[in-house]
Amino acid sequence: MTYPTPAEPLKIGTRGSPLALAQAYETRSRLSKAFDLSEEAFEIVVIKTTGDDRTLIDADKPLKEIGGKGLFTKEIEEDLLSGKIDIAVHSMKDMPVAQPEGLVLDTYLPREDVRDAFVSLNCSGLADLPDGAEVGSSSLRRRAQLLHRFPHLKVIEFRGNVQTRMKKLGDGVAEATFLAQAGLNRLGMNDVPATPIEIDDMLPAVAQGAIGIERRGDDNRTAHMLAAIHDIPTGQRLAAERAFLAALDGSCETPIAGLAVLEGDQLRLRGEVLRPDGSEVISDERVCSIDDGAALGEAMAKDMLAKAGPDFFSWR
Repeated sequence: MTYPTPAEPLKIGTRGSPLALAQAYETRSRLSKAFDLSEEAFEIVVIKTTGDDRTLIDADKPLKEIGGKGLFTKEIEEDLLSGKIDIAVHSMKDMPVAQPEGLVLDTYLPREDVRDAFVSLNCSGLADLPDGAEVGSSSLRRRAQLLHRFPHLKVIEFRGNVQTRMKKLGDGVAEATFLAQAGLNRLGMNDVPATPIEIDDMLPAVAQGAIGIERRGDDNRTAHMLAAIHDIPTGQRLAAERAFLAALDGSCETPIAGLAVLEGDQLRLRGEVLRPDGSEVISDERVCSIDDGAALGEAMAKDMLAKAGPDFFSWR
């Protein structure tokens, strides 16, 4: 097998945000070490997606109204299919459950902290916020979970990278917001006034904290190389979580949370589906053998759908 060289590098496609680049650099570093190759044998290719084009995207509109998760993957996957890049690095919580024909997503790096982080310049936690305080979030899940537990708070649309969100907080647009703790950790942003929220208080998004690497299905060399850096426990957890999401027909229109953890030879899956206004939440928690995680995720989702009934999803 011929491995990549500086003259003919393996091309790693990514968005251009600081977090996306940090994830691409981590992928490059792991591949370099696994095969004792120089980092110059791997080329980082920044791809601008529709979701990154501020002339097309209204930052004050909910993501579901402007195209959903595919806004941040379409161009990258097109370049992967055409051969312009060899692999694509993604934040798994932002990935649709189905890939375009010809692409495979089966490599995951070791998962980071799965928790959400509460971020505020003035308060240390949600319980400290006064009645009517405005909390900024673009996540339907976080909005619904917040309103379910703290109905006295007001939620406003709030998007952008860490720097943009911190400026908005400084300008008084909102009193607080949320970020993924994993992103803060990967960026080394210890100066952000963030407090991790325990999962019992805010169950995270499916696959939060995980990096996924997508490839062409017929690229055997790349499949071989990616197998060397795949984290099996993360893959086992995501198999259950993404099966749960897929069976719920998960999209940007539905507030869904899910988390699988490994406990010896067993897997524990927790899941939630909420009304967007937080007025109702349906949750479940089950345990199975690790190998049965995907089947458990699908079965649990179907039972939750039956329990919810058709009226639960009347907003969609």
